[in-house]
Amino acid sequence: MNQHLKGFDKNTSVKLFEGERALVWTGLLGFLLAAICGIWVILYGGARLPDGNVASAFSFNAALGIFLISTAAISPLSARSPRQRAFFRWTFVLLALYCYIAETLQNFRGVNPRFVKDGSFFDHFIANGFALVALLLVIFYIFFSIPFFRRKASQTRPEIVLAIRYALLMTLLSFAAGIWISANQSRFTGLEGNIIWLHGLGFHGLQVLPLIAWLTEHSSITTALRRRIIHLTGAAFSLGVIFIGWQTLLGNTLWEWTWLPMLAGGCFLITLAVGAAVLFQARHVLSPAYWQRASNRHLAS
Repeated sequence: MNQHLKGFDKNTSVKLFEGERALVWTGLLGFLLAAICGIWVILYGGARLPDGNVASAFSFNAALGIFLISTAAISPLSARSPRQRAFFRWTFVLLALYCYIAETLQNFRGVNPRFVKDGSFFDHFIANGFALVALLLVIFYIFFSIPFFRRKASQTRPEIVLAIRYALLMTLLSFAAGIWISANQSRFTGLEGNIIWLHGLGFHGLQVLPLIAWLTEHSSITTALRRRIIHLTGAAFSLGVIFIGWQTLLGNTLWEWTWLPMLAGGCFLITLAVGAAVLFQARHVLSPAYWQRASNRHLAS
């Protein structure tokens, strides 16, 4: 039997996305709304008087969609009970739907959905609801994250769970940056600092780090080396985000040739380079024939 196919069967006893169709479809809804907003921006521009911006709705919907799909991918590896997963799933779906509606509707109406200026009672109600929903998203995600740091979760797919732990820590840092934006009533801080970079980049650990771990599963790399790779990329990515947060906290722009932005860039380059090397080792997963054989074997079992 093909060696890689054996690895596929062994490493996918707990499958990514398994049982999380609702979260996936809710994430795809974000892409659909982002596409509608993007077409509108191309045809009519983003600004909507007095304070709305459809371009902001485009980026928010796309980002939330990616976040939900990433969460759906890792949720089965938490080793939580079906009832706990269902409670989190449907709560998060409802909270996400509110965010989609508030962000899209209000920006099309010309209202900033978070920071209302001279708006109606309805506008303030939506903004206050947005703040409450954002807080609930953070609280529920903290509880979602806790099981990944327990031994039971590490017995599902150890390499990916290890990467998820790094990614979740950076996700919580991104949530903290979102709270900072809300408390600051603006994404800007100091002379040239922009909190949105810290808020956004930390979330991308949910895609980058588990993907690298997944590739190590499907490579010929030894188990010991896999863990070193995951620790290296997890630490490098985390330090990159932390350096960006440090620069932002100082109120400085990331687009200057000073040591903090350069260190952050170096950390992200290390993550990218190691990820590319792992992809080369696992390049067979790009072959349609590989996936066909794996699918056939899964159906046969």
